[in-house]
Amino acid sequence: MDFNMKKLASDAGIFFTRAVQFTEEKFGQAEKTELDAHFENLLARADSTKNWTEKILRQTEVLLQPNPSEWTGTGPGARAGSWWRRLAGARVEEFLYEKLDRKVPSRVTNGELLAQYMTEAAGELGPTTPYGKTLIKVAEAEKRLGAAERDFIHTASINFLTPLRNFLEGDWKTISKERRLLQNRRLDLDACKARLKKAKAAEAKATTVPDFQETRPRNYILSASASALWNDEVDKSEQELRVAQTEFDRQAEVTRLLLEGISSTHVNHLRCLHEFVESQTTYYAQCYRHMLDLQKQLGRFPGTFVGTTEPASPPLSSTSPTTTAATMPVEPSVAGLAPPGEAALCLEEVAPPASGTRKARVLYDYEAADSSELALLADELITVYSLPGMDPDWLIGERGNKKGKVPVTYLELLS
Repeated sequence: MDFNMKKLASDAGIFFTRAVQFTEEKFGQAEKTELDAHFENLLARADSTKNWTEKILRQTEVLLQPNPSEWTGTGPGARAGSWWRRLAGARVEEFLYEKLDRKVPSRVTNGELLAQYMTEAAGELGPTTPYGKTLIKVAEAEKRLGAAERDFIHTASINFLTPLRNFLEGDWKTISKERRLLQNRRLDLDACKARLKKAKAAEAKATTVPDFQETRPRNYILSASASALWNDEVDKSEQELRVAQTEFDRQAEVTRLLLEGISSTHVNHLRCLHEFVESQTTYYAQCYRHMLDLQKQLGRFPGTFVGTTEPASPPLSSTSPTTTAATMPVEPSVAGLAPPGEAALCLEEVAPPASGTRKARVLYDYEAADSSELALLADELITVYSLPGMDPDWLIGERGNKKGKVPVTYLELLS
């Protein structure tokens, strides 16, 4: 108990000395050891990295967090407040599952919830009616979109959010701890410098030779004794200063190494950012394919309306942008060839134009819906051209001895 009291008193004395030094520095009454410019730049870069990492992490969590399926209130403010309460509740739930070392249960995405409602609506309104059939088809697409969204959220959380969170909860806490220690070592060093300065000033004053004609011998003896005492105080202060300087230099080197490690953090976050972009690209590509398939399926349903039902012929000369197919060379009119919707296209009788065909790279796999279409595999090269009266969203594609219609959106036309 006695030892603890002594240690407590010593710690209190050190804390008081640091507080006095810090206060005097703020009021300009004490000197402050300045760090070199390179060290200050490292500190500034570390602070910026921490601040922007926090902002990016929070906003990415908002992006990935599924929007609440239920709202409370009617005004925008009430809806925003409900959203943030739901968001905070989800964060607390994830925190509790993480501390309990248990897997967070997967939540139903908005797309999957919409698919459920559409399926139930179709069952009640009539699954055999045109509206019911369309509801079912759209529900299937929304369910696939919801599954793709869940995969994207899971991948982005592991490859992007987790590294950012690990930096803030691990590396940055270590850096902050060492910076606080460096600040304390600097205060101790400056306090030692101030004590040494005061001791030297007192020693110089005490060693001043007194006037023997006006000073009594007793005062001369006291002056000599004080000079010896201040000499000892100067030696003690110099020793303390050397120790404080050594501890400060050691702590500064440790902190410098940690701050220089921010460059490695940037490299790691750069890699994670590339992975996030890759997962987001994959997600949106999946959504695009699902919606194209849905649009194609709805176009075959009787009584449904997807886009324009009349055949569109791209203008031969126009300054307004149309589609990619409008820039394709058009074969001269073929006798007996009817526009789409009036007669089936006889592919065996269609010959490619003598000049003007183009090569195209397939972007995604495509499954032919009927015998008039050509199935595609991603990354393969095919020959494409257009015919007069064709829908501008389609081209004629050839691969070897196979021929059929192909969607323009699945192709990258090569020059």
